[in-house]
Amino acid sequence: MRGMVTVEPPHARRRWSVVDASVWVSRFVPGDLNHDASRGWLHHHLASGNVIVVPTLLLVEVAGAIARRTGDAARTERIIQLTRSLSGLRWVPLTAGLTDRAANLATELGLRGADAIYVALADRLDIPLVTWDSEQLTRANPRIRVGTPTTT
Repeated sequence: MRGMVTVEPPHARRRWSVVDASVWVSRFVPGDLNHDASRGWLHHHLASGNVIVVPTLLLVEVAGAIARRTGDAARTERIIQLTRSLSGLRWVPLTAGLTDRAANLATELGLRGADAIYVALADRLDIPLVTWDSEQLTRANPRIRVGTPTTT
């Protein structure tokens, strides 16, 4: 996968953000309530030369959610290939350290497992999390900077 990193973001002008699966799924499902906002934010963020950091888990979450919602396996595969090819994405593998941190945050904040991975990644890199997930927005807020595509 291109862009695989586990390093701290540089202190440059580019903005770095962790973007969870809810934003990606919304972007790729035209009937989703947040489709336009997700599509616009992702396009603007990447077109501006900014960086999006995601765990490798993103592909599994996006594939499952889109395939379930659309029932179109071929379209889902095209979306996964497109997501893999985006040059502004930095992929972070699920290491023991990241999963341990996520487990601690899941326990401390009462988050679902996958949600805790995104929160742990944002916490580890000290960058904002962008999400539509209401539990991440409310429960992770004291720990990290978190917002929606319309508030970040």
